[in-house]
Amino acid sequence: MNIVLLLAFVKEMIGLYSMAAIGYVARKINILDANANEVITQLLLYITLPALILYSMNVPFSYSMGKELLILFISSLYVLLSACVIARLMRKRSKIASQRKNVFEALIIFGNQGFIGYTICYILFSEKGIIYATMFNFAYLLLIWSYGIYLFLRSTSSFPWKQVFFNPGILSTIAGLLIFLLPIGFPQFVSDILNTIGKMTIPLSMILIGSLLKNIKVKDVFLLLKNVSIWQIAIVKLIILPLILFPLTLLPLPFTLIGVAVLMSGMPCAPTVSLYALKYGGDSYFASLAVFFTTLCTLVTIPILYLVLMNITI
Repeated sequence: MNIVLLLAFVKEMIGLYSMAAIGYVARKINILDANANEVITQLLLYITLPALILYSMNVPFSYSMGKELLILFISSLYVLLSACVIARLMRKRSKIASQRKNVFEALIIFGNQGFIGYTICYILFSEKGIIYATMFNFAYLLLIWSYGIYLFLRSTSSFPWKQVFFNPGILSTIAGLLIFLLPIGFPQFVSDILNTIGKMTIPLSMILIGSLLKNIKVKDVFLLLKNVSIWQIAIVKLIILPLILFPLTLLPLPFTLIGVAVLMSGMPCAPTVSLYALKYGGDSYFASLAVFFTTLCTLVTIPILYLVLMNITI
């Protein structure tokens, strides 16, 4: 990674942390009151995230791109299934509190592909990176809006199947796929509206994380950083899962495709897990700390992954 790309990457990450800091300060001085987190959560899950999904999938279809879509979809599915197996095994062996177990499992499975992933892919691979990232993200979107909710609600006496399979995330993802596959698209003004609303997802999600971190005390941070679970999550998310896709380097595939697949697999924990923990019951404090810590670690892990890929494939 040359110095220009590295500086651009660091700049974007500093921007994300600045947004979280704004959320923290706003909650600390009570600009955001006690109900603000719930309101922002609803806004993200039901308005801005679906808009981001629909806008991202509104790209022209071609058969060559369809073939690459299939490769990326299979790669994404492979990583997600591997993550599910690893998370389930680690959950069973973990001695963490029961309220954290669902959060622990979800943090291992789901990464920040939609927020940070698109940003990094654009920095490193420009517009082509965004198209590949959208393709790779499809299986992830389906899973986080179905299995992700299931993780938090599976112990309920009456499981809300409609809530899991007929929520805005699933519906917007399916609609986006149809728009991608069929010779149709949004009118420009609709696309512009979706783009504007969808872009709100990144700052709102980081502001929410900052707000959730307001109650964290310095002594709690040091205690949790000594927590084995936090480090287990970070190692699996940022190192083990992207390494699973390194065999792609043996195939005659474009470097951009391989780079997007590997780097998207190495994203930090998804802020959406914090949203689910807040909405469906779970340790949102633990989730927010894991999101914050793994996001900080990507300042080191993503450049290393990219450098290793370049040395292997180029």
